[in-house]
Amino acid sequence: MDEVPITLTTRQLISQARAREEAMSQVEELMAQARGTAHDVDGQVEITVDARGKLLRLWLAPSAVNLGDQLGPLVVEIAQVAMREATQDGYNKVALLLGEDMTSMIEQMTGLPAPARAEDDDPGMTVAEFQRQRAERLGSSPESAPAPAPASSVEDEDAYWDSFDPASLRSDR
Repeated sequence: MDEVPITLTTRQLISQARAREEAMSQVEELMAQARGTAHDVDGQVEITVDARGKLLRLWLAPSAVNLGDQLGPLVVEIAQVAMREATQDGYNKVALLLGEDMTSMIEQMTGLPAPARAEDDDPGMTVAEFQRQRAERLGSSPESAPAPAPASSVEDEDAYWDSFDPASLRSDR
């Protein structure tokens, strides 16, 4: 292991340690706010849980009664998906507060990696696929899609970033 010289003063190190301690004290509150919601493809079952797995909301469509013996396993499967979403939401909130390195350390300590790091995680849709589906819905070819808008002014961009919420992004964790 390489040794890294300490370039901070004692006061700076103490200040840094106090800031980390304050941030760590907020983790519990953030985790209490984390939520995950999932539903089945047909929209017959929807479940919301918190990061500890506590059931906050279970909604069943009247047609769910027609699922018979399939309803129980479906509810369990949807609850598991909602729990993964709540776990990811918790990690996202903690990462904004503590930073990626501390959040990664928490993942290692708990043995629960963030769901977005799972090998079988859906990587999402590519831009090209989005454009193709959009053109298909609109009944046009991707080549005839409108060109992107010209770059906006610096003031518009600053206003955009001032109101931007990084929690709206899907984390790579």
